[in-house]
Amino acid sequence: MLSLTACAAAALSLSVAASPALADSGDGSASPRPPARASATGGARLALPGTQVAQGAGAPKLPKKLTARSWVVADAESGEILAARNPHWKLAPASTLKMLFADTLLPKFSKDKVHQVTLKDLDGIGEGSSLVGIKEDLPYSVHDLWLGVFLRSGNDAVHVLSSMNNGVAQTVRDMQARAHELQANDTHVVTPDGYDAKGQVSSAYDLTLFARDGLKNPDFREYCSTAEAQFPGEFAKKKKDKDKKKATDGQAGPEQRPREHFGIQNTNRLLTGTYDLKPYQGIAGVKNGNTTNAGATYTAYAQRGDRKLLVTVMHPDYDESQAVYREAARLLDWGFAADGKVTPVGELVPPRSVVAERAKASKEAAAPEHAAGGSGGAASAAGAGSGSGGLGTALAVTGGVLVVLAGVVFVVRRRRPLPATPGLSGGIGTGTGGASGTSTGGTSTSGTSTGVTAGTGEAAGAGTATDVTGPDATGTGPDATRPGPDATGPGPDAAHRD
Repeated sequence: MLSLTACAAAALSLSVAASPALADSGDGSASPRPPARASATGGARLALPGTQVAQGAGAPKLPKKLTARSWVVADAESGEILAARNPHWKLAPASTLKMLFADTLLPKFSKDKVHQVTLKDLDGIGEGSSLVGIKEDLPYSVHDLWLGVFLRSGNDAVHVLSSMNNGVAQTVRDMQARAHELQANDTHVVTPDGYDAKGQVSSAYDLTLFARDGLKNPDFREYCSTAEAQFPGEFAKKKKDKDKKKATDGQAGPEQRPREHFGIQNTNRLLTGTYDLKPYQGIAGVKNGNTTNAGATYTAYAQRGDRKLLVTVMHPDYDESQAVYREAARLLDWGFAADGKVTPVGELVPPRSVVAERAKASKEAAAPEHAAGGSGGAASAAGAGSGSGGLGTALAVTGGVLVVLAGVVFVVRRRRPLPATPGLSGGIGTGTGGASGTSTGGTSTSGTSTGVTAGTGEAAGAGTATDVTGPDATGTGPDATRPGPDATGPGPDAAHRD
């Protein structure tokens, strides 16, 4: 067995796609080197620098225009990695780290819970952060806060939820513990919102793990697939008794004053589109990010037919508008075209607790067989999987994925999941959503609004950020200004960074 393993490893090394000593930035300049050897989590080939792909007969070639330093294409259900480039390179994650934030905190609070925001809740938000427009001394439901996190990448919403979780420091510890449980060994968390900080890193591999873990949660799927929503603002100003208007939306504040709302749109441009980029057919989330140090980062989830893919792209060059989305779309196209025509080069590993449960079940199944002198225990152990070796050990994503209609004008309010795939648990019902919920005392529960429309631009970035100087924490992307014009504002006092 050892000799066969050694031979296989040697063969894999010889089949690595050739890559230059310095990654090609696409404009003639040299980008920082990937590590010569990285983590082997998910498979030996994933530890090697350069592009890893094993194409069979009839397999399409990888897209030519790929400038990202690191990327992953994976089957969302089986966990098989179809192709990757430097997947374990530790890079600044930007707001894609909010997927881990959601994985960690979503289970902790009911979406109907209401929190009265204080000034202290908003302490420590980084200069130039993207904001949804939360105000102190106003109540917000947890549902509202998560819409702010996923749609506007609001660092103010992240800080309020962190405050509800006993503060930023505790939230960072919880996120790091969750990353450990998911075997996301490349990730070091410093800020809960992904704002640039010394030593804060993740990888394309880990971000894909975070997305896959989150997609098991129906609330995560709902938020990451919501294109537009109404977000609560200020209460209407108090009027004289004779001029008071009766609240008709059920979202009334003190003395039954109605609450104003403003529209917010998801900054995921493969979901909503923009003036020069159409929504991707079959897209269902997940999260984008952009900071001074990280440049652009993005994880996407899409379905065509029965095929469900996850793609993560980190740090592309800015030689074209919306580069991170265009490169992700090219990789998704390739992944769908390569169905059944490539041999996986690795896997997305299951959580540590699942590995432990399988090992325990395997041991218990083997005990009676050994007592009887049989050999069935060994077979049971093999079937259980190691959690990091065989491709069959990865967990399937519970629930379905989301319906996206082809065409310029969308009439759905949210990209809703399809019914659950046979053999998978979970799934959520059909429906179109909409602004909803009535409450007392100023509580607001906002739903999604009308469908996606074309013509809105990328939000403009502002401010500066602290450079990342941790291990392999390279990333010298342009300033925080987003490449797309026609910036639209999500609400009052909302700076844009992601």
